[in-house]
Amino acid sequence: MKTCQSTGEDKPCDDQLKNLKKILEGLPDQEKLENQSNVFKAISDPTRLKILYLLQEGELCVCEINTALEKPQSTISHHLTVLKSSGFIKGRKEGVWIHYKLSNPSIIELIKKVMEVRIVKNEI
Repeated sequence: MKTCQSTGEDKPCDDQLKNLKKILEGLPDQEKLENQSNVFKAISDPTRLKILYLLQEGELCVCEINTALEKPQSTISHHLTVLKSSGFIKGRKEGVWIHYKLSNPSIIELIKKVMEVRIVKNEI
């Protein structure tokens, strides 16, 4: 069994335990963590990311998204549902078609920032 570096035992010392307790108290609750996790899951799929990148140029009809991504309508509908339920996009019905747009136009910039942080961290 690996021992704690500061105590030489199999558990942290009292000061470390107090610090851990303080850190844990500052964490979001389980429900919030699950919601945050679901948001990241929603953008973890390449097709969904492509949809978001397409929508950064403005509103698109489902038929335009289908054509651009060359995927079956059912596949695109599934991905649009995930993105909509996660709050990334909004839909507007016009006749038989639904037009989608980003809920927040800055989402693409935020995704790029996350990637920059990840890249910088990996280079260290």
